[in-house]
Amino acid sequence: MATRARVRAPELVGRGGWINTGGAELSLADLRGKIAILDFWTFCCINCLHVLDELRELEEKHRDTVVVVGVHSPKFVHEADHRAVLDAVERYEVHHPVLDDPELATWKQYAVRAWPTLVVIDPEGYVVAQHAGEGHAHALEKLVAELEAEHAAKGTLRRGDSPYVPPEPVAGDLRFPGKALLLPDGHYLVSDSTRHALVELAEDGETVVRRIGSGERGLADGPAEQARFSEPQGLALLPEEEAERLGCDVVVADTVNHALRGVRLSDGSVTTLAGTGQQWWQGSPASGPAREVALSSPWDVAWFAGRLWIAMAGVHQLWSYDPARGTVAVEAGTTNEGLVDGPAEQAWFSQPSGLAAAGDRLWVADSESSAVRWVERADGAGGTDEEEDEEGSSGFVVRTAVGTGLFDFGHRDGAAGQALLQHPLGVTALPDGSVAVSDTYNHALRRYDPVSQEVTTLATDLREPSDAVLVGGDVVVVESAAHRLTRLRLPEEAVRVESAAHRTRRPATEVAPGALRLDVVFSAPAGQKLDDRYGPSTRLLVSATPPELIASGEGAGTDLSREIVLAADGPGEGVLHVSAMAASCDDAPDVEYPACHVHQQDWGVPVRLVPGGATRLPLVLAGMDA
Repeated sequence: MATRARVRAPELVGRGGWINTGGAELSLADLRGKIAILDFWTFCCINCLHVLDELRELEEKHRDTVVVVGVHSPKFVHEADHRAVLDAVERYEVHHPVLDDPELATWKQYAVRAWPTLVVIDPEGYVVAQHAGEGHAHALEKLVAELEAEHAAKGTLRRGDSPYVPPEPVAGDLRFPGKALLLPDGHYLVSDSTRHALVELAEDGETVVRRIGSGERGLADGPAEQARFSEPQGLALLPEEEAERLGCDVVVADTVNHALRGVRLSDGSVTTLAGTGQQWWQGSPASGPAREVALSSPWDVAWFAGRLWIAMAGVHQLWSYDPARGTVAVEAGTTNEGLVDGPAEQAWFSQPSGLAAAGDRLWVADSESSAVRWVERADGAGGTDEEEDEEGSSGFVVRTAVGTGLFDFGHRDGAAGQALLQHPLGVTALPDGSVAVSDTYNHALRRYDPVSQEVTTLATDLREPSDAVLVGGDVVVVESAAHRLTRLRLPEEAVRVESAAHRTRRPATEVAPGALRLDVVFSAPAGQKLDDRYGPSTRLLVSATPPELIASGEGAGTDLSREIVLAADGPGEGVLHVSAMAASCDDAPDVEYPACHVHQQDWGVPVRLVPGGATRLPLVLAGMDA
């Protein structure tokens, strides 16, 4: 067995305390004898949610030897609220102990630089591996098996129950609802996300008419009482012609199933329209027959330009589903995370989570950049697809109404260029051409007016609003963390709020001006090797905000190490954006098509230029930095 680097694990500390332990305070000593996997996450991050799902099988298979500990490390101010963390742990069915670390104390001790990051601690209390990003389940499974064998032989492995203590279940008709849809008969269809079902409510928004879905997590078609969903979110009504073609009236973004589902309102039956049930990975087909192409955390859907558009939160893109052709395709975004406008195929998004079609525009709630964006035709021709060719999306452009990037957020009204939101999840077109924004982490409903280019606040004191629907002169808001729909009269005047501006809470890394060695650390998991059969198996993309932070060395390349030059006479501080990918395959010479795995992570590293600062910046994708 290969010798591993062993570094003593720092203690686990966090001012917010422990969740899912029955009130007990845990320490590393309590985990001695177990294989501990620390999951540094924050609940706004779609990649973190992917990792939660990846870990479920590992937790179950090795439940007597492995303890997963979530270390909640907030990006947004709202995520430092302990009550919000408690809600997120229940919302996403986190079934392991969670340390609430609002001041990033443990994050700093473990030198973590990205969400999500996994750190493996052996039964003797030593760090033996670190993995950034998602897609590491295969490598973790191999490492856990090795550690089990090694420490069983040494007598240092302790089998037994996890310190996890489940919370008491809570009754209610809705639990963390995600999105809502006004049906033709005046009823509401609501995605009851945490309970993996849809709920139809009467006109009062409270009386349950029926439930669609068994309430058990899964992917199963069939009658309403037997069908299964997994954390469904967005809902969209199909035009009559398309509904007749498909045999369903409503399309559901079935987020954790990575699928689109169809619901026939007459009997509540459910069918799968798009997706394979598996998550899309780099290198997979991004267009083709809808049931043969994998999707990645579709969060919302809307009918626009003659097809159904999909907010593909998991890969920071917009896709579409064409019922007539039975196909899916990418419409906008590169999979790079950020805020970049321009031609659709060149634009960058940051976890798009809400869509609303209005005339010739498709409004987008781009949650991680706290932005409202829109898509329109480059020539302003409007929302038809008559001139579309087989390739689809090249005629669209992306523009930003509100928002400046991944690290600036707050609650500030006024001119759109300086207004601030905080992780909005929904947009709703209003009759006057303006847009209501479900400003989720500000607990507010905001409004953007494209004519005046002003942002105002319509309502406050809403608990994590995630969507809203227009009903006559009122707006009905999905108060996700209050588990209800709330009807509001649209005010003629905006609510006045005290403005606040924030930046991400992570401390800046002090680096020296001039040459900086950027090393992405990657070691192929045991039994695998880099796959070079079809060319370079690694990729590195480097940029900065502001761009003038880097004098040279930005751009794409295939080496995971690069020397960049930070401008000594530049802005003095900013954010380095680093995107790395490595593909590794099982090292089996006698197998013609070995199983391969893609490892990918995007980092946004705040840096400050100071004389005598670091001249090397290591970012661990997988392995240990020597």
